[in-house]
Amino acid sequence: MIHNNILNRITADQNVMVGKPVIRGLRITVEQILKSLANGITVEELLEDYPILEKEDIQAVLLYAYEKVSSEKIYSIKVSYGSAGKAKVFG
Repeated sequence: MIHNNILNRITADQNVMVGKPVIRGLRITVEQILKSLANGITVEELLEDYPILEKEDIQAVLLYAYEKVSSEKIYSIKVSYGSAGKAKVFG
């Protein structure tokens, strides 16, 4: 499946960039590419700045981010402090 082949471009190794997810074992992190895109740098500019990257690498970064965000869940909790200053959490 194309989806899995693209995601295989994202790797993590504790000996490379302290274990952060990177592209194809290179020292280019997913975080670095996402930050660049968020700051308005185009895919074309990224590919010019990092000639070792391929368009599929950028797609992999975006798909990886999507996978992380799509499984994220946010829970609401209520915290109440009793007279002794101890917190009680209600789910």
